[in-house]
Amino acid sequence: MGIQSQIIAVFAALSITLTAHAGRALTPEDWYRFKALSDLQIAPDGATVAYLVTSYDKPSDESRSALWVAPWSGGEGVQITRGDSVSEPRFSPDGRYISFLAARPSDGPTQLWVLDRRGGEARQLSHTDQEIVAYEWSPDGSHVVLVAHPAKDGKQVHPLEINSFQFKQDKDGYLTSDQHTHLLLLDAKSGDTQPLANDPSRVDSGAVFSPDSRQIAYVSHPIGAAEDVGRDYIRVLDAATGAAPRALFSTESPNKQRLEWSPDGKLIAFMRGDQLKYTAYIADRLAVADAKSGKVRMLTEKLDRAVSVAKFAADSRSILIAVEDDGFQYPARVSLDNGSITRLADRMVVHDLTTAQDHIAILASNDQAPTEAFAFEAGQLRPLSAHNRELFSEIQLGTVEDIAFKSRDGTEIHGQWVKPPGFVTGRRYPTIVWIHGGPNGQDDHSLELWGYGPPLERQVFATHGYVVLAINYRGGTGRGAQFARSIAADWGHKEVQDLLAGVDYAVSRGIADPNHLGIGGWSYGGILTDYTIATDTRFKAAISGAGSGNQTSMYGADQYVTQYNAELGPPWRNSALWMKVSYPFFHADRIRTPTLFLGGDKDFNVPLAGGEQMYQALRTLGVASSLVIYPGEYHVLTRPSFLVDRTRRYLEWMDRYVAAERAIRSSE
Repeated sequence: MGIQSQIIAVFAALSITLTAHAGRALTPEDWYRFKALSDLQIAPDGATVAYLVTSYDKPSDESRSALWVAPWSGGEGVQITRGDSVSEPRFSPDGRYISFLAARPSDGPTQLWVLDRRGGEARQLSHTDQEIVAYEWSPDGSHVVLVAHPAKDGKQVHPLEINSFQFKQDKDGYLTSDQHTHLLLLDAKSGDTQPLANDPSRVDSGAVFSPDSRQIAYVSHPIGAAEDVGRDYIRVLDAATGAAPRALFSTESPNKQRLEWSPDGKLIAFMRGDQLKYTAYIADRLAVADAKSGKVRMLTEKLDRAVSVAKFAADSRSILIAVEDDGFQYPARVSLDNGSITRLADRMVVHDLTTAQDHIAILASNDQAPTEAFAFEAGQLRPLSAHNRELFSEIQLGTVEDIAFKSRDGTEIHGQWVKPPGFVTGRRYPTIVWIHGGPNGQDDHSLELWGYGPPLERQVFATHGYVVLAINYRGGTGRGAQFARSIAADWGHKEVQDLLAGVDYAVSRGIADPNHLGIGGWSYGGILTDYTIATDTRFKAAISGAGSGNQTSMYGADQYVTQYNAELGPPWRNSALWMKVSYPFFHADRIRTPTLFLGGDKDFNVPLAGGEQMYQALRTLGVASSLVIYPGEYHVLTRPSFLVDRTRRYLEWMDRYVAAERAIRSSE
C-alpha cells in the first residue's frame, strides 16, 4: 500500500467512530460527558486490549479512571472496575489476570489488585503498609517488583525535614524522605513482600525484569547533591532479597524514562535526554545498552525528533516507537541491525502504542476525533473503542488547517488555525491566539480530553465563533533540537515575535479581525501571554493560566531549580539576565490588556504566586483584571466542576472583551 493510500485509510478509520455532523457547539458542561483514554496494554496472546477511561463524575465531583477491556477481533468493550479510581493496568504474563493499582479503602495506601479474567471479584495481591506507585510482573509470573514509598498518615501533622537538592514537585509536594521511592519484591503466590534496593541516599524507580526473570534493571538517583541532578543512573540487581546492585551505565535524564529489556535478554532500551542547560528543550532520543557491559549505542541520534514509547519486536531485531514531527506523532520501527527508521504511517497523532504476537495496538486521535483505541494493521487503523462517539455526534467542530509564515527575523514558523463551523471566506473573525505550554511540546492535530488540553480548548473557542491560532513557536519540539534550543536563556523574545507574526499573517490573509484579538494559554502558555501583552497592546483580552511574570520570585518556589541554575545561572550571579526574563512584571505599566489570571493553590509547577503578582500589578495600575483560585488543585485541574467553571470563564472573558456581542454568530 502506498503512503497516500495509507493516509486515506488512517483518516477514514479515525472518522468511523466520530463522524462529523452539523450540530451544536461544545459547552462547559460537556466535561461531564468526556471520556479520556490512556494506559493502553495488550494481552500476551494479542487477543485483548486493556486501557483506562477517565470520566468526570458530576455527583461526586471527582475525576475517576476505570479499567476497560476490548477484544482484538472486534466487538463491544467491557468495563471491569467501578467506583474507586484505578491506575497502572497490566496483564499477567500468562494472560490469566489483569492487575491494577487502587486505594481500597480510598483513605488507605494504594495496593496491587488482580482480577481473574475467567470471572470473580478483584483480589488484593499486596498487603504492604507502603504506598505503591508502580510495578512490573516477572516474565515467569512468580514475582512482581513494586516501586513504593512510605504511606502518608493524614491524621498526623509533623515538621517536614528536607535534605535533597530537588525538594518539591507538583502533586508530590515537598520531597521529604517519606516521598523517596524504593523497590520491593512481591511473591505473587504467597503475597510475601521483601525489600530490594532500599538505599536511603537514593531514589529508585522504573524497575523492569530481564526475560529470564532473574534480574531487575531500574533507575536510581542519588539525592542531596546538585552535581547528580539531571542524570539517570541505571542499575541492575538479582531478583532476590539482599542482592547487591551494580551500576550499569548513566545517561542524561529525558522527559520520560522507560526501560525496556529485549526479549533475547541482550539489550536494555532507554531514553536519553540532553545536557543540563537544555533541560527545558529536550527531545528524547532512543538508545540501547548492552545488558552485561553497559555499552551504549544511540539509535535515533540523526532523526532530530523526539521519540516516545519503545517496544521491542518479539525477535529482538527492531523497536516500535512513536515520533513527534511538526504537528503529528507517527508510529515507526527502528532496525537494530542498521539503525534505519521506517515510518509506518503518516499524519496521525499517536499517544500510546503496544505490541504482542505481531499485533500493534494504538491510542490515537486527530482534529475531529478524541483519543480512542485502535488496531494498527498494514498501515491502517481499525477501531477498538468508541467512548466519545455519542457525544461528538452532536457537535460540529471547527476546521483545522496547517499554516506557515515567516517570523520577524525570517525564521519559518508552522502551526494551525481553527476556523469556526460555517466559516465564510472573505469575512474577518474575532481571533484568539491560544498558546501551548512547555515550551517543550507542540500544537498538533489531535483532540485531547484532559484537564489541560490546548487542542480541546481551541475547539471550544472555535465552536463559539472564533478563529483560533495555534502557533508552534520557537522553544517547542517537533522541528528539531536547534529550533527548540534557540530560546535558551532568552525567554519571551523569539517566541513573542513568532506569536505576533502569526497574528499578522492571519490579519494579512483576511481571516483575523485586527480590532477583535485575544490571547491566552496555560503554564508556559500563560507565561508567554504575560510576555506578549507586556510587549504589544493590540489584544483586547488575555487569559493567563498558571503563569508568571516575575521569574526571580520562582527560584526555590517552583520545581525548576535545576533548569534555572544550568540555563540562567543563579540570580546572584546573573541578576541582569533574571531581570530581563522577568520583564512582564517589572514593565507591567506597559500592559493595557484586560487579563484573567487563574491557577491552583497547590501548584508547585508554576506556583499561584506567579499569577497573584501579575494580578496585583494590573490592579495597582487600574487595568481590568480578575484572579480565579482553584482550591486543592495542582498544575493540571482534575475536579470536574472546576473544569466546567474554567471553560465557562474562558468563554465569558473573551466574549466580554473580544467578541463584540458575538456579532458574527448572531449574523449567521
